[in-house]
Amino acid sequence: MKKKVIIMLFSAALAVAGCKDSFFDINENPNNPTEPTVKASYLLPMVLKQTATRMGTQYSWAASWSGYWGRGSDFGPSLPLENYAITPSYQQGQWANSTTSWYDVLTDADFMEKKGKETNELFYVGAAKVMKSIGFMYLVDMYNNVPYSDALRGDAAVAPKYDKGEDIYKDLLIQLDSARIIFKQNLAISDEVKNADVLFSGDLLKWRKLANTQALKLLIHESEFNKNTTAEIAKITADGSGFIGANESANLSIAFAMATNQVNPVYSTYVQNESGTWTDGFNRVSKYLLNRYMGSNDIRYQYLFRAARNPQNPNQPWVGKELGAPTSPPEITSAMESIVIGTGILKDGTGPLWLMTSVESLFLQAEAIQRGWITGDAKSAYEKAVKESFNWLGVENADAVSTTFLASSTANWGNASNKLELIINQKYLSLPGINNFEAYVDYRRLGFPKDVPLSINSSVGSRKVPLRLHYPQNEYSFNNVNVKAQGDIDPQTSKIFWDVN
Repeated sequence: MKKKVIIMLFSAALAVAGCKDSFFDINENPNNPTEPTVKASYLLPMVLKQTATRMGTQYSWAASWSGYWGRGSDFGPSLPLENYAITPSYQQGQWANSTTSWYDVLTDADFMEKKGKETNELFYVGAAKVMKSIGFMYLVDMYNNVPYSDALRGDAAVAPKYDKGEDIYKDLLIQLDSARIIFKQNLAISDEVKNADVLFSGDLLKWRKLANTQALKLLIHESEFNKNTTAEIAKITADGSGFIGANESANLSIAFAMATNQVNPVYSTYVQNESGTWTDGFNRVSKYLLNRYMGSNDIRYQYLFRAARNPQNPNQPWVGKELGAPTSPPEITSAMESIVIGTGILKDGTGPLWLMTSVESLFLQAEAIQRGWITGDAKSAYEKAVKESFNWLGVENADAVSTTFLASSTANWGNASNKLELIINQKYLSLPGINNFEAYVDYRRLGFPKDVPLSINSSVGSRKVPLRLHYPQNEYSFNNVNVKAQGDIDPQTSKIFWDVN
């Protein structure tokens, strides 16, 4: 929750630094005299890039707990990931004190909003509201009650109070409505805005669709807690722009390259760096997940994941691994197991970085139609979402292959006795490596898929998949009164407000 100031000129952003992290960062120096000269246009590309990077690279643990990923054979047991004995030190970087933790990114977004208000550049105000809604949603979905109204006040609230998760969600919906109203105005979009907006190049209609889709996502997340969505859905409908549709993924336009500090961060985190060195041997596709695709003749696994680099059986290069498996013998290595980011997600490190995909949006819409929130045919919406998954991944003959798949026993709408379960199960199979955290949310709020495997680590005992993260140790050290007011936290029993099952 620190106040920061920028140290570079936006004019060099895309031409010189490209996607280099050091360019998109701003220093922690509140005494820097250049702060008054900071413009909102300098902050927007950084906020967009850091938010998308967090979403794409910081949730391997959620992938493991959701049954997506296991542990590569080059590594021994990893605790507490595998025994679920979550401590305040585990994943504390999600919270603050780094250039890409959520509160640091949110501080930048809030700074952008303030700058936009100062200069009456309302576009940046609206964009900041949308991006803050994403960051605070993730924080609530990990911790429940968190600092919100006091969170970004700097020295005015060095020990910020906590707000209830449900109250934060309510206000995020209000902020998104404010953003929609801003974007619906006849704003003058300058070349500076178009250059700074590395998401939509100042396209206000696309920003409205993103705001609507994010609002729908909040409502979907709390669907079992808040059954009365009529008023919020009415606001979305009244906006008139709809949601992110097929082939409309919100991708950043930053030009990535296979060069130092310029590789797509998802690719460099889980596949290779600029020199071609394989960077991640720890995360491997879970055996459970591979079996789900193979058992239903679902070809998407060959696009979602990369084949093992050195498989024991060259005729079967798709090899999964369990979470918490005993240490493998020396002759078994991670190179013999499938890599978690496939060519359908990123062919190489120059591919685009996404903020929200059309696939996820269409599944959110399918669930909303099935719940009766928005108009439409649930069957058609579901099938459209599944087909979009095949097309987004670049599956060969995607339309024909997806049509055949939708007629199969596991994906056929008519065969499903529980239509919501069918939607969520296919959403689950569409998002590995694309949005790992969404599967973790769906599993907690609905319990689907029903057969997500527990870790087989020998010290798991009676523990189940954690319901949340523990508050970070720094909060107990420096904001003790406020964090203690949240009660005794046990990730095995302390739930997020929307987790009522």
